[in-house]
Amino acid sequence: MRLTAHTDYALRILLHAALLADKDAEGLLSIAEVAEAHAISRNHAMKVVNLLANAGLLETVRGRGGGFRLGQPAGEIRLGQVVRLTEPCLSPADCAQCLLRSGCGLTAMLGRAMDAFLAELDTQTLADAAAASRLPVMPA
Repeated sequence: MRLTAHTDYALRILLHAALLADKDAEGLLSIAEVAEAHAISRNHAMKVVNLLANAGLLETVRGRGGGFRLGQPAGEIRLGQVVRLTEPCLSPADCAQCLLRSGCGLTAMLGRAMDAFLAELDTQTLADAAAASRLPVMPA
C-alpha cells in the first residue's frame, strides 16, 4: 500500500505537533514553520491543516501569534483514523475497469489485506509514533 502525499503530509504534521506538545503543551506551530521543516508547499500544508482541524485532530488559533496544535491528546488519535480521513481511495486495485471483476479471486484477497493494514494502524496511536520519534534540531 502506497499512501498519497496528502496522507504523508498529514501524518508528518500531526507527528510534529505531537512532538511539540511533549515539549510545550501550549506551543503553537505555524503553517510556514511546518512547510519549511518538511519541505512542502505552504499551500499543501494549509490544506492539510485545514482538513485535520475540521476533523478535530488539530486546533487552530487565529490572529497575531496564532497557529495550530493538537486538538486531542496524541494517545487518542489512531493512525488508521488519519489514513481513512486523508486517503481518497482505499482500494488496493482499480477493479472497476477489469474484465475479470465479476469472478476475480484477487478482489477478496486484496480486500482482506487492506482490512489487515487498517486494523494494524488502528492499534497504533500518534503517541506511539511520537514515543519512537524526535524532532531534529532546526537551525535558528
